[in-house]
Amino acid sequence: MAVADGIIVWIGQDSVGRALHPDAEVVELNGAFVAPAFVDAHVHATSAGLLLTGLDLTKTASLGELLTKIAEADGPLVWGHGWDETRWPENRPPTRAEIDAAAGDKIVYLSRIDVHSALVSSSLITDETREADGWSQDGPLARAAHHHVRGAAQAAITPEQRLAAQRAFLSYAASKGIASVHECAGPDISGVDDLAGLLTLTDGPEVVAYWGAHENIGLPIRGLAGDHFVDGAIGSRTAALTEPYTDLPETSGALYLEPQQIADHLVRCTEAGLQAGFHVIGDAAMAAVVEGFERAEKVVGTPALASARHRLEHVEMVSAEQAAKLAGWGVVASVQPLFDAEWGGPSGMYAQRLGAERGVGLNPFSRLAAAGVLLAFGSDTPVTAIDPWAAVRAAVHHRTDGFGISPRAAFTAHTRGGWRAAGVDDGVTGTLQPGAPATYAVWETGDLVVAGSDARVQRWSTDPRSGVPGLPDLSGPLPNCLRTVLNGRTIYQRE
Repeated sequence: MAVADGIIVWIGQDSVGRALHPDAEVVELNGAFVAPAFVDAHVHATSAGLLLTGLDLTKTASLGELLTKIAEADGPLVWGHGWDETRWPENRPPTRAEIDAAAGDKIVYLSRIDVHSALVSSSLITDETREADGWSQDGPLARAAHHHVRGAAQAAITPEQRLAAQRAFLSYAASKGIASVHECAGPDISGVDDLAGLLTLTDGPEVVAYWGAHENIGLPIRGLAGDHFVDGAIGSRTAALTEPYTDLPETSGALYLEPQQIADHLVRCTEAGLQAGFHVIGDAAMAAVVEGFERAEKVVGTPALASARHRLEHVEMVSAEQAAKLAGWGVVASVQPLFDAEWGGPSGMYAQRLGAERGVGLNPFSRLAAAGVLLAFGSDTPVTAIDPWAAVRAAVHHRTDGFGISPRAAFTAHTRGGWRAAGVDDGVTGTLQPGAPATYAVWETGDLVVAGSDARVQRWSTDPRSGVPGLPDLSGPLPNCLRTVLNGRTIYQRE
């Protein structure tokens, strides 16, 4: 492959390439595998960076272990993320009294794995928090109460700590073969200053910015989309459902936007030439979104609505009829395959919250793909790990039979699909062909098992876009990134 001025100018037989470009700098890969670089279509850079530099609770195995980590953490602010009480033997989070006892005089903010609720020390709580929706006297805080304490915790982070977290995240993403990330910022997530600082960092993956609110903020954003919340999350029981939660029948979640508000936002963005979008998880939330699109369609017309390429984040509960409608409106589904890997299946968190029948019906990637909805894969980090090959594997080996997609479709959704989701639809970006940007990753080869009845060991040498027999089994060992290149510029190289 020959690259000039950040563009792929030739691909073919090695000896021919050397003859055509005799003065080129030659990089020998010694059999390493080259593929289009990944795009992570949904990230939260600062929170993900704080997970790398702060208190990682994603592997915490019990309530007692969490309290020990609080006690041992350095202060004055203990920022942690990733606890999941559904995996603990106690099957409950700690009380505020238990947190205060472990914390001493430290300020504690610990977001749940889905980032839609948090455990906090009493030092973060104000009278305004106590009066807000989602307040709990002794348990995790959700909804507006969570937003209050999250904002207070963020205010305790110094600009230097924030910048270090953002740099750590971008560096780590590049080391995973990711050349572009879609930052899903918003007033209840990170703030304008946080996004503005992130956009100054240009030596790593390209940052495509979204702002999840109705109003523009004067920054170079791609759209008023991303985590513009229609509802919450299944794990925190704030995703809006048409039927109550099985394990807490007194609630059906929370609907934050009504259909007319959704329609008004779609109309304004369509007319302004901006990409609109929403966070939508529960089936009641999806019904509200579909109704909002139907109302907006009557105002701006189908061609204008479809050409805007509005996007929805997560899309975990969607019917075949709704998927067909979304496809007709040109909607992008920004989805996270590792959600199913983490919480799907007949005994996972989804089944605990929704019951066995509903719990296995989430994240139907094949349904969306069959309807013609454009898929773009992401991690929602720090909710799930930044691991694009694992995400491709999770999309192929879905925990619910019939919901997975082919390796080729999954790989495309995590590469070209991410560029298209951000409005780059020139037909070449996200591929390896002459005329395409030289944005790619180099992967260490290894012995992998070939899928099929005649299973055998071979070297990783097949283009994962091809879909032909011989594609290595994604349930085997996954490749390690050696180098990541964005527009001809190396942004990561393994030492």
